[in-house]
Amino acid sequence: MLARQIMLVNVKFFKKTFLISSFLIITTNLLANEKDQIVAQLNGLNSLEFTFDQLINEKTEKGSCLLEFNGKLKCNYFDDKEKELVINNKRLAITQKRYNKTYHYPISKSPFLNILYKDKLLEIVKSGELESTDQIIKLVYLGDNVITVFFDKKNLNLKGWEIKDQYNNIINFSLKIVARNDTFKKGTFKIPEIN
Repeated sequence: MLARQIMLVNVKFFKKTFLISSFLIITTNLLANEKDQIVAQLNGLNSLEFTFDQLINEKTEKGSCLLEFNGKLKCNYFDDKEKELVINNKRLAITQKRYNKTYHYPISKSPFLNILYKDKLLEIVKSGELESTDQIIKLVYLGDNVITVFFDKKNLNLKGWEIKDQYNNIINFSLKIVARNDTFKKGTFKIPEIN
């Protein structure tokens, strides 16, 4: 009788262990599959047009952007200063059209550049720690800076990111894709001169 009870306990233990192990293997495979699908989608992506909401230190800004891999971004902000931001290969210029003023800033060490270069974005996806909900896939990358990148669970589109800039500001950037793989006219990402 005692031997039978011990055997039943062992069988139950092994069933639980087997079920838990199977669940972990299936979950790991599903998460790896999502990463592979995101990588495949990013590999086929050359440019994006999107609208955005940016939150920095409780201040929200809105606008629209053109992004071209590798390292080119142009954003127009919907604000009273008519701000325009242009990044072209690690050079950044912000123009306040209302005041006809342009300022240049160094960004060579900015973690934001990891989003603008496809190889670095792919590295974040491949080596980032994946968390998934019903609607969002979240990849947390622990490199020199913590970078969190968000993708839509349904269509695997890039949804935004969260980074800490060189001034320790937390930047939450959410986006909605308008178009992909458009070709932008020459000069779209030209850095304006200082005036």
